[in-house]
Amino acid sequence: MSGEQRIVWITGQPGAGKSTLGRAMLKYAKSKGHSAFLVDGDDLRSLTSNADYSASGREANIRRAQDIALYLSRQGCVAIVAVVAPFRWLREEFKGRANVREVFVHTTDIRGREHFHSDSYEAPTENCLSLDTTDISVSDSVALISEFSDL
Repeated sequence: MSGEQRIVWITGQPGAGKSTLGRAMLKYAKSKGHSAFLVDGDDLRSLTSNADYSASGREANIRRAQDIALYLSRQGCVAIVAVVAPFRWLREEFKGRANVREVFVHTTDIRGREHFHSDSYEAPTENCLSLDTTDISVSDSVALISEFSDL
């Protein structure tokens, strides 16, 4: 990482593999000697008791994840964030304020969480790694993410 603070922001629809890849990236970063921390959307909602899935509730939750990621990165940690974060404008705004590497995970598989689908999800259009997790292994995904994020 060359002494540079980093935030790896893993976003996409529910069931695409965000949490799985977040946990795998956490393990990878630690194996490379980095201090690292995972902020997972399910854990964050549980911790903050935020069950509000309205646009304002989602925005508040994403801003909370951003604040935590910024804090962790300023402390020298690799902050790995795995959340739906459906609003492109909010993710782009964050990338303008911090050193964020956005990873967009998506799949054509139905993985048991289709009822959590976010109709308002806006896929990134630039400055991201687009990763179709349908037919790629977790270890190959980690290799691509680590290269993209300079870990």
